[in-house]
Amino acid sequence: MSDKHLTYADSGVDIEKEETTIKALTREMTYQREGLGAPLTGIGHYAGLIDFGEYALALATDGVGSKVLIANEMKRWNTVGIDCIAMNVNDLLAIGAEPISFVDYLALEKHDEDFAAQIGEGLRKGAEISRMTIVGGETATLPDIVKGFDLAGTCLGMVKKENIIAGEKVQLGDAIVGIPSSGVHSNGYTLVRKIIEESSYSYHDAFPYDESTTIGDELLIPTRIYMEVLDAIKEFDVHGFAHITGSGLLKLKRVTDLGFNFDDPIEPNDIFKFLQEEGNVDELEMYKTFNMGMGFVIILPQDQAEKAAELVGGKVVGKIVESGIKVSDLVIV
Repeated sequence: MSDKHLTYADSGVDIEKEETTIKALTREMTYQREGLGAPLTGIGHYAGLIDFGEYALALATDGVGSKVLIANEMKRWNTVGIDCIAMNVNDLLAIGAEPISFVDYLALEKHDEDFAAQIGEGLRKGAEISRMTIVGGETATLPDIVKGFDLAGTCLGMVKKENIIAGEKVQLGDAIVGIPSSGVHSNGYTLVRKIIEESSYSYHDAFPYDESTTIGDELLIPTRIYMEVLDAIKEFDVHGFAHITGSGLLKLKRVTDLGFNFDDPIEPNDIFKFLQEEGNVDELEMYKTFNMGMGFVIILPQDQAEKAAELVGGKVVGKIVESGIKVSDLVIV
C-alpha cells in the first residue's frame, strides 16, 4: 500500500486543467454549417447532433487510452477493440441514438500480424454487440511518434429528432436507475498504472480478490456496451441518460443543473476496492475518477423505476434533488 494518498492529478491527469484545455480548444470552433447537416446542439454533450431531416445524426469519437499499455504488458490485445467501440457507442446511447456504423484509427510503432488479428477480433466483437457495421478505418505507421500503439475510433448513430434525450425533461423527484459496470472500463488508467507501479504487485500476479485470475486480466475486462437502454426508451418515459466515464460522477453535470442523491449506490467492483487500498486513494477521489461499479444511469419517473431497473439489469440507486451530487454520506460536489 502507498504511504501517500495517490490522486489522478499526481499520476499526470488533472481534470480541472483538462477542462481548461477543452474550453480553449472549443472556443476557436465557431464555424457552423447551415441547412441540412447543421448542428442541433452545441459542443459539450455526450455526442454531437446533426440535422438530417426527420432524423438527427449523432457522432462520437474516443479511444482506449493508456489501458493499451496494460494490454502490451500482458501481450493480450483481443479486448481493447471492444473498449474502443464501447466508449463511442455508450456516448451515442446517452442521447438516445442507435449506433449504425464505425470507423477506427490504429496508430502503430511497427507491424505485427498476430497483434493486428487480435485488435480486429475485439473490434468485431464490439460491432456485433452494438449491432453496427465497421465501414472503414485508417492504419498509420508512426515509429517516431507512437511507442507501441494507439487505438481510437468514430461512431455514427441516428435518432428521430423528437426522441433525442438531452436531459431537459429531468425534474425534481425523478428516480435514478444505475446499471452495473464490468469493471474499470477504459478510464482512469493513468492512476491505475501509478497505483500498480508503486505497489508490491505486478500485472501478472494473482488478483487478491479472485486468485483464479491476474491483476492484469482483471484490468483488461472490456467496457460494457449498454445496448439495453434502447429497449428502455421504447418501454418507459426516459428523462435523461448518463454514461459514467472519466471524471466519474462529475459527468452527471452534463445532464442537468439539478442534483443527484445516491442513497442506495451499486456496490463497487472488487477491482476498485483493491485499487483504493493499494493506492491509499480517498473515497472522494475514487468517485471523481472511476465509475465505481455504475457505468450508466437512467433518469425517469419514480413509478416506472423498478420495472425499468428490472429490464436493464440495474437497480434504483437514488433520486433527483435540487443541487449537488451525493453518494450516501459522501458529498461529491
